[in-house]
Amino acid sequence: MISKRFTGLAFYRRSPAAIIFVAAAALLLGACGSGAKKPKPTELGPNASLIAVKPLWSQRLGAVDFSLQIAAQGDTVTLASNDGTVVALDVKTGAERWRASLATALTAGVGSDGKLAAVVTRNNELVMLDGGRELWRQKLAAQVYTAPFVAGGRVFVLAADRSVTAFDGKGGRQLWSQQRPGEPLVLRQAGVMLAVGDTLVVGLSGRLVGMNPLNGSSRWEAPIASPRGVNEVERLVDLVGSVSRVNNVVCARSYQTAVGCVDAQRGNLLWSKPADGAQGVHGDERQVYGSEADGKVLAWARGDGQRVWSNEALRYRDLSAPLLYGRALVVGDAAGFLHFLSPADGSLLTRVSTDGQAPVGAPVQAAGVLVTITRNGTAYGFSTE
Repeated sequence: MISKRFTGLAFYRRSPAAIIFVAAAALLLGACGSGAKKPKPTELGPNASLIAVKPLWSQRLGAVDFSLQIAAQGDTVTLASNDGTVVALDVKTGAERWRASLATALTAGVGSDGKLAAVVTRNNELVMLDGGRELWRQKLAAQVYTAPFVAGGRVFVLAADRSVTAFDGKGGRQLWSQQRPGEPLVLRQAGVMLAVGDTLVVGLSGRLVGMNPLNGSSRWEAPIASPRGVNEVERLVDLVGSVSRVNNVVCARSYQTAVGCVDAQRGNLLWSKPADGAQGVHGDERQVYGSEADGKVLAWARGDGQRVWSNEALRYRDLSAPLLYGRALVVGDAAGFLHFLSPADGSLLTRVSTDGQAPVGAPVQAAGVLVTITRNGTAYGFSTE
């Protein structure tokens, strides 16, 4: 019997030679395991309208069916669509700052340091852009679902074969590559990669790993979840983006297993609590927030992981990862609504609609503006008045 539920997410089998597709198996396994129809989404009640949310702009890019991660740097957001269109927008107005058309489908992006931007194509090519101009391409050995991380004149790539590779940002020369064994299944979903001080922090299986960005050597490892179960599906413990970072503490989610926090300076696990979600987390110095697979929105105390509150008003609405934005916690649903909740108790503050399509990835904020993009490729900018 399959204990983990899958809600349309595909996963892949690793082998020494390649990443082999196991597409659609997630849905089949989920059906076999549950034997029941998907529950009906909870009906929405009246809009509380306790805060005002102002739509600033919208921009149509093109359909997005990969794990797009919006890059936010200063007053610029960089986004991409299926067909290889990469666009940088002024976050205040939505006006284009530059546009690139790569004419090839994408599987990961966008990584940016505010000047350089990186994406990965379906042909396993890492593409680096500078102001919309293509600088170089490099062929990769495996598929990639996590946006490349661009920092310090380098670009780092986390691939589906659990390898981490560094390239020179200007010329594309490979600087180093490290690979480690892991479970045979890998999620087709964005993982974890960020910098904390002079350490590159990467999610590998159920662990956060601190790496030396100069050579890829491991500085520390901290397990948020450990593989358990009798089959490959039950043992899947990939970490999923987005994460919550406050100073040196990084909190992350292990897919349908746990949420936990790690001191990324010392490399030790602070706490880990069971959690059944497929999307990343966000938070502040007091709390960590996440949406569960059944649509509950939860808050955990950042210090010890104790549950602070639970909101069940959005059950079975296929929620996105949350974003703490001003005095609201924002989460999107499959019907295209953005729900603004109180961080204090999870109660509804207000909601706004987009185009009726599910959001892609987590919303982000830049220069005080909330930005989200839907699966049909319409990006929106909002502000709270």
